[in-house]
Amino acid sequence: MSRNGPVDPNARTALNRLKYEIANELGVPHNMTENPNAYTPGQDIYLAGNVGGQMTRRLIEMGEKMLINKDE
Repeated sequence: MSRNGPVDPNARTALNRLKYEIANELGVPHNMTENPNAYTPGQDIYLAGNVGGQMTRRLIEMGEKMLINKDE
């Protein structure tokens, strides 16, 4: 059976927190993170790609650290 979305219900909250943290670090305007409908057309796809890429990098780093610590 295929399941979409996070397994842990708290994961969505944690991922959203990570998303907003990264967006803030990248300088994404607050009106875009607080109100997704308030954006400048044409810029959202580039900003979303940057935020998503950074999220992926950090999640991989976290997973690698967990695997390393598990083996110790």
